[in-house]
Amino acid sequence: MTDSKRCGYAAILGRPNVGKSTLLNTMLSQKVSITSRKPQTTRHRLLGIKTTDLIQVLYVDTPGIHGDEPRAINRYMNRSAKSAIRDVDAIVFLLDRTEWNSDDQLVADSIAGSKARVFIAVNKIDQIKNKRVLLPQLSRIQKLVPEAEIIPISAATGENVQELESLVEAAMPTSPFYYPDDQVTDRSERFLVAEIIREKLMRQLGDEIPYALTIQIDNFKWKKTTIHIEATIFVERDGQKAILIGKKGKKLKQIGSEARSDMEGLLEAKVMLTTWVKVKTGWSNDDRALKSLGYDDA
Repeated sequence: MTDSKRCGYAAILGRPNVGKSTLLNTMLSQKVSITSRKPQTTRHRLLGIKTTDLIQVLYVDTPGIHGDEPRAINRYMNRSAKSAIRDVDAIVFLLDRTEWNSDDQLVADSIAGSKARVFIAVNKIDQIKNKRVLLPQLSRIQKLVPEAEIIPISAATGENVQELESLVEAAMPTSPFYYPDDQVTDRSERFLVAEIIREKLMRQLGDEIPYALTIQIDNFKWKKTTIHIEATIFVERDGQKAILIGKKGKKLKQIGSEARSDMEGLLEAKVMLTTWVKVKTGWSNDDRALKSLGYDDA
């Protein structure tokens, strides 16, 4: 009976690199959102769909909310994250176990006045041997966000994640499901394979280049039992292009090999991946260029 089902939206918010995408992947028991140790890995909103017999939660993974930066892409990411707060039924505000900084305060300011139930998940508790050292931080957080329910978790190990999910599920309204039972994300396969390439680049390259690159899927076609994918990696300067390709193309070949392996796991098919690297000067600070490259969901 549809009247016994519940379905709604839960936004996962937090500053950059606090573990939002890892938490979503853990909740779904599969990888739909890319991760790396670098801040601002997530650039787009992504819906992760968790369906049980009678409850469907639509988790919205968001870019990290961060202080104003001059580039258009940073403004886009902040708009994308903050717009996810509208009309959700629950908010999961993810915090690091050790500190509350100015970006955390930006998140708190963004959710102030929201009618959604707020759950603060204090992450990375697996890195603390004596959990009692958390008590002063938890007390401080409760004073800063008094309307929130607080639960310490580890997105990486799954500790207390089921307890968090139970709280979120209880906040979902009575509603028929919005998506089929077996669907886990609203994003297309083209989007997901582009993100896989970007993840490998984020993990393999230094601190500067990952923030100056983006991916465009030019072709995605089945040929018999093989998927042929052609992708262009855009960077902003010739020097970045040379570093990305590497000596005799070695770096790009390694990145392509790792990306292809993950794509085959995702798509459950053989993949032939071809990549090019092109310079598109100033793309990350050009609103029109961002829109043409798919940054249009904010």
